[in-house]
Order: sequence, then structure tokens, then C-alpha cells
Amino acid sequence: MNLAAQDIRHNLGRFALTAVGIGLLLMIVLGMSGIYRGMIDDALIVVNRIGADLWVVQRGTRGPFAEISRVPANLEHRLRAVPGVVSARTFVSHSVQREHQGKPLRMNVHGLAWPEDKGAWVTLTAGRPLGQGHYEMIADASLGLALGEKMVLGKDTYTVVGVTKGMVSSGGDGIAFLTTQDAQAVQFDLSGEAIRLERAARVQRAVEQDIGQVQPLLLERGGGLSSGIPALARPMVSAITVRVADGADLATVAATIAGWPDVSVHTRDGQEELLVYGMIDKARRQIGLFRVLLIIISTIIMALILYTLTLDKIHDIAMLKLMGARNSMIVGLIMQQALLLGALGFGIAWYLGGWIFPKFPRRVLVTTEDLLGLAVVVVIISILSSLLGIWKALRVEPNKVLS
Repeated sequence: MNLAAQDIRHNLGRFALTAVGIGLLLMIVLGMSGIYRGMIDDALIVVNRIGADLWVVQRGTRGPFAEISRVPANLEHRLRAVPGVVSARTFVSHSVQREHQGKPLRMNVHGLAWPEDKGAWVTLTAGRPLGQGHYEMIADASLGLALGEKMVLGKDTYTVVGVTKGMVSSGGDGIAFLTTQDAQAVQFDLSGEAIRLERAARVQRAVEQDIGQVQPLLLERGGGLSSGIPALARPMVSAITVRVADGADLATVAATIAGWPDVSVHTRDGQEELLVYGMIDKARRQIGLFRVLLIIISTIIMALILYTLTLDKIHDIAMLKLMGARNSMIVGLIMQQALLLGALGFGIAWYLGGWIFPKFPRRVLVTTEDLLGLAVVVVIISILSSLLGIWKALRVEPNKVLS
């Protein structure tokens, strides 16, 4: 006859409620780990998928994902001339929030260097890559945009030609892939009134200068389209992605580009490190602190419950000692209950987590490593929480049965 099983059957209600409570706490611990891993995976997914060896950004900045970076689009031509460089492509990234079908929709817009990059590296669940230079987009499924659906961004209407899954930014916003030109049109879109005021301001500045008074044609050009003014360059891009030839020394190529006074260079590993230990570092530490607190709380709750169960059977423990039961039997009784309580809590956490986590707004990525780690933690806290009950049980005198 197993004494632990008999005692659990006697206090089944309390034991079951405690197991459910521990399971919910452990589920939150598991969810915290999954949210952290999901944040890292979301932050690195574009860096890993796009396949760039180097990211060339504005001098002194940390890249398009960490802060604002502005480099001229024609920088790609200069980069292609560097020995060892296979390709250089423009990259644009920015976030927008629009109203779609009466609801706010926030997305991260990524510009692809059409026609070299059509988004073939994006894993599609439906549709196709970009097929033309304008007015097409690939949307992540989290945006809720169906294949063939149209959406107005700026002054143009874009058609969803491809749907992907799991392509989100470090902030959890779904990514929409457009061509670089379209992404810039969305980024620098201005209302009609703002454009009119900007043109009027240009004309006014020209009138106030001698060159505007002696060359009236400049006033006419200043009040027209920006593209008609030769002195104005093309809009800036966020970064230039560079691929290095097989066999070329990556460090040498990076050092050559880093010697230019107007840009900074980050390798793929450096970009990943900046994302993990820069953008999401505080969230990572905060989630880690919550995990530690929840584990401590779980240990305390289990210890108090086991101590209470031990107090309820003080008379029975004294009787066992009076009958000659060894201390190892008493210790085994409490230890088995603690381990069973932890095992049930772990099972409840794993089952409920598998059902609830997919419904979270942010991706919860639970790995086998996390499950094994939590299992080890559960064994440790089960043993630690049983120590208080064991200490009380070992102090019971056999003559207690007579009182």
C-alpha cells in the first residue's frame, strides 16, 4: 500500500486545486520563455532570411532596425565596385498605421530592390512573389489581408499578390513587402495641401535671393514637381545590403567600406547582436525577472500546501512512528506527494499552454529545450518545497498520538 497515494485520495480536492494553481503558474513561466524566444526570432527573421553578409548604414547609426538610418540610393553603385562584393541592393524599412475596413491596421513596410529582389526568399503560404515594379505587395497573414485584396497606402492602391506567415518585425507588427520605390512613396507621402505649401515656400526662398530675381525660370521650376529640380536627389533609403563572393575575406571587404567617411558597416552577426542586446534587451531582462519571481512564488505555494497537509496528518505520522516506521518512510511520503504535485502541475502547464499560446497576439515559441528546462526546475522546486513539511514531520514525537 502506497501511503502517499492513500493520503492524496483522502485530500483529493485540496490536492487537485493546488495542482491546477501550480500548473497555471508554470504555464505563465513557460509562456514567458516562449514570448522571449518569439521576440528574438521575430527580431532576427528578416536579417536571417534576406541573406545579406553586410549592412551598410548611415555613419554612426546601428542599422535600419535599431534606429533611423539614411543613405543615398546610388550608394549601391559605389559598393558594387568594391573587390569581393557580388551584389548590393537598397533596403527600406519603416512602420505605418492606416485604417482598413474601418479598423486601425499597423504594419511594417519593407522595400525590395526590384527587379533584382522580387521577394523570392520570403516563404509564401499562398500567391506569388512580386511580378511588377509597382502596386503589388506581399503581406504577412497576421495583417488579415487576403490574397487579391486591395489596400490604399498613400495615394496608390496596392494588391496583395502573396501571403506569408511568421514575417513580423521586432515590435510584433506584420510585414508588408513592396518594391523600394513604392515603399518610399508610402514613406514620404504628403497631403495635397502640404505639397502646395512646400512649393510655395520654395518659390518664396528663390524670390528672396538674387538668383531668383535674375532667372525667373527658376521660380517656375521651384513651384513644380520636386523631380523637376535637378539639384534635388532621389529619396534616401534605410540601408544597402551587400553579399560577398564565396572565398572573399568578409573582414577585408567590411574594412574597405568602413573606411568611407559617410557610412558604417555591420556584419550579419553584428546586426543580430545589436537587435538582441539593443532593441529587446530591456524586455529580455524584464521577462527573466518575472520568470524568477514566478518560480519563487510557485515554490512558496507548494511548500505551504505540503506543510498544511503535513499538519493535517500529524496524528497519523505519530502513529506510524509509534508502530516503528522509519524516518525514510515518512520522508518518502512527503517527497512523493511533492513530486506528484509538481508533475501534475507541469502536465497542466504543457497542455493548457499548447491550447492558449497560439491565441496570443505575439508569437510564443516554446522549444523542447524550454520544456526540458522547466521539467528540471519543477523537480528542484518540488524537492525544495517538501523540505518544510519533512522538517515538521521529523520533529513529531511518537507520544503525540496519546495527546
